[in-house]
Amino acid sequence: MLLLENIRETQAFLEEKGMVKPEFGLILGSGLGELAEEIENAIILDYADIPHWGQSHVVGHAGKLVYGDLSGRKVLALQGRFHFYEGNPMETVTFPVRVMKALGCHSVVVTNAAGGINYGPGTLMLINDHINFTGTNPLIGANLDEFGPRFPDMSNAYTKDYQEVAHHVAKDLGIDLKEGVYLGCSGPTYETPAEIRAFKTLGADAVGMSTVPEVIIAAHSGLKVLGISAITNHAAGFQEELNHEEVVEVTQKIKGNFKGLIKAILAVL
Repeated sequence: MLLLENIRETQAFLEEKGMVKPEFGLILGSGLGELAEEIENAIILDYADIPHWGQSHVVGHAGKLVYGDLSGRKVLALQGRFHFYEGNPMETVTFPVRVMKALGCHSVVVTNAAGGINYGPGTLMLINDHINFTGTNPLIGANLDEFGPRFPDMSNAYTKDYQEVAHHVAKDLGIDLKEGVYLGCSGPTYETPAEIRAFKTLGADAVGMSTVPEVIIAAHSGLKVLGISAITNHAAGFQEELNHEEVVEVTQKIKGNFKGLIKAILAVL
């Protein structure tokens, strides 16, 4: 299968560059990539130099893969993800998670900037579940049996033990960490007020344009998952207008708490 061959080729390339046996994969969302700059003994590669790797063209996504030490853990961090709305096939969107698994990661930390339905801007929200509203699924097509089963269980896609650790760590740091359900849409349009009202009825606490595909692949691959949303704006209907500049601006304001929380959690896990 071509996908499996591409994964193995990318794995071999990264291992040759010294990116060996990472424990945690970090997927850093819009405006949150600065955490990767604190990785020590870093090996840094531009996405353009990695075979079969996608490209990120969104403001707030640096487009670099960073490997090294963070809080005493070997990590492999994505400074920018690939979005479905950019025209990427789901295979490209989720390819880094497959490679993380192939390299030896046992867990992934997924982060994103999201619109708040029940929480306001500046909130950090622990993701305890998600709703897939992208209109597709990254596992459609031939199954990669080497990674996981044809029909994976999503009951515990977000690892409960990790959620407990996150809450304890946040309390120790004095961070008011909320918790809730993330709903993933395809984008690139922001949602309409009517859609947000519908999503609220469905039980969503925050909405965004990423994360869900990567978590589905992580669950399929047997990876443990910690998910955190940075609520950067009120969802449609709760404020006058929505724009990406505000998203990046708010992440700059809360990046201190965000980085401190992730680093402290990694030190404990």
